[in-house]
Amino acid sequence: MKNAYMVEFELPEEFTEEFMALIPRQRFMINQMLADGIIQNYSLSLDRSRLWAVMVAESEFELMEEIERMPLIDYMVPDISQLMFHNSSMEVMQFSLN
Repeated sequence: MKNAYMVEFELPEEFTEEFMALIPRQRFMINQMLADGIIQNYSLSLDRSRLWAVMVAESEFELMEEIERMPLIDYMVPDISQLMFHNSSMEVMQFSLN
């Protein structure tokens, strides 16, 4: 059974050229993880100091393996909290007018 986790990533205060060069690869990986259902939500704070992701995995070990795949992981400090539940508006029934 998959568990839900809130992962808060602390980002560096200054973005180096190396960091900036990895952003396209990070976005590609995040989009893949979103498409695969590993990441359910992904948000960046306005001041660009923190990222939040709701992720699903069988275990915290599996979650860490997924996080390690992120190109920017060497620049981010993750803080992981297992969630009791995660609700989103996407899960509410959507009615079609057709």
